[in-house]
Amino acid sequence: MIEIVSYSILGIYIFALVFILIYSLTQLNLLVNYLHFKKNESPAPKFNSLNASEIPNITVQLPVYNEDYVIERLLDNIVKLEYPSQKLEIQVLDDSTEESVEKTIKKIEALQQLGFDIKHIRRNNREGFKAGALKEGLKAAKGDFIAIFDADFLPEKDWLKKTVPYFKDPEIGVVQTRWGHLNRNYSLLTEIQAFALDAHFTIEQVGRNAKGHFINFNGTAGIWRKECIVDAGNWEADTLTEDLDLSYRAQLKNWKFKYLEDVETPAELPVVISAARTQQFRWNKGGAENFRKTVSKLLKADKLPLKTKIHGFIHLLNSSMFLCAFLIAFLSVPVLFIRQLDFIPAWIFDFTGIFIASTLILYICYWFTYKNLKNEGWTGIFSYTRVFIAFFTIVLGFTLHNSVAVIQGHLGKRSGFVRTPKFNIKNISDSWKSNKYLSNGISKSLIPEGILLLYFLFGMFSAFHFNDFSFFPFHLILCLGFGFVFFHSITSRTSYA
Repeated sequence: MIEIVSYSILGIYIFALVFILIYSLTQLNLLVNYLHFKKNESPAPKFNSLNASEIPNITVQLPVYNEDYVIERLLDNIVKLEYPSQKLEIQVLDDSTEESVEKTIKKIEALQQLGFDIKHIRRNNREGFKAGALKEGLKAAKGDFIAIFDADFLPEKDWLKKTVPYFKDPEIGVVQTRWGHLNRNYSLLTEIQAFALDAHFTIEQVGRNAKGHFINFNGTAGIWRKECIVDAGNWEADTLTEDLDLSYRAQLKNWKFKYLEDVETPAELPVVISAARTQQFRWNKGGAENFRKTVSKLLKADKLPLKTKIHGFIHLLNSSMFLCAFLIAFLSVPVLFIRQLDFIPAWIFDFTGIFIASTLILYICYWFTYKNLKNEGWTGIFSYTRVFIAFFTIVLGFTLHNSVAVIQGHLGKRSGFVRTPKFNIKNISDSWKSNKYLSNGISKSLIPEGILLLYFLFGMFSAFHFNDFSFFPFHLILCLGFGFVFFHSITSRTSYA
């Protein structure tokens, strides 16, 4: 019986290791694509901004929900966009349920008096959540192109001038820009989030887009051709990541996406761990839901190259990497015990080196992101290594929470869209503690995360018992990761209401 259990554990463990390796190798391939594209980027056709007939009508959509802290900042910023006033419309898609509505009404009325074409669109219910609001606004949108910004995004005034011209190519359905971070240096939590997002918005988006593979509209800081939205079936709310869903439906209809790494759109990162949990849960569950919804259509598409299908498959499975990482972490303790059994061939445990290889590949890939955005040479390798270790540690601490989201997504368990609370925080001196959208409470996963902290401490203790320290560094990192998430959740003692 012990042999069956041991080999079963090792089988699951090795499967998860191999899956992580495959993911890492696809990241390496994207890095190669990224570096080649940066070296050989070719010009694209663009509208002539001096020719009035080539300046299209634009609708800017601002989906908001209870954004008391940032709504005025958002509207003040959006009206600064440089574009012919007669061809620019702004829609505030407001599903708010509290007093921020009055503030929004007053602000919009003041802007209307100044001559801005800005409309306040409200619904009787939140059916479809953000997707429903965008779909409702589209019905009345006058623009041929639809720019979308979440409430915490602050595009530069020349943003439309940098993005709209690329739609001269009639096959382009979306132009997406890179997210910037207003509060990157606020805390270790924001620094790590920025680090992870930077990797996505450089290596992944450029690496896929450069070779014609599928990328995703990121929900904000991008602009759609209205015809593309309609042709792809319009916004749907049957997943928590409606942006990824519509992106794949559009590309399966042969629409092209254009990604602009050099156009940065600043935004605010969650500063409280409960807000980061909310965002991570929605993104990872939505990713799994989209895999469930879309993967068969992707694989059956006749005209797609095999490599595009492979990258699309892994892209849709991105969030499932958290589940594989959690399995590797959790099973590493019993694997340590299995290593001491005489009937297990020693060569089987050589597979544990796969995780080290996968980590080194990601270390190399993310270095190029860090170096390019920081404009640093090899002299920055030490600061990069510090950030990467912190990133790797804290990501492992989130694996239980994110794995629950992934499992629910794959199983088809539905849940409501919970938006990430905004704080209007940019400086270290700014405080989030009075934010009314946070309520006292503790995450449901806090107790199991605390138990896992003790579990990996036990793994470290066992290393001394067996005089086998092969897993000791890994268990130390896991203790630090789960300890970070656990203790920060306790000290903040807040959860999104």
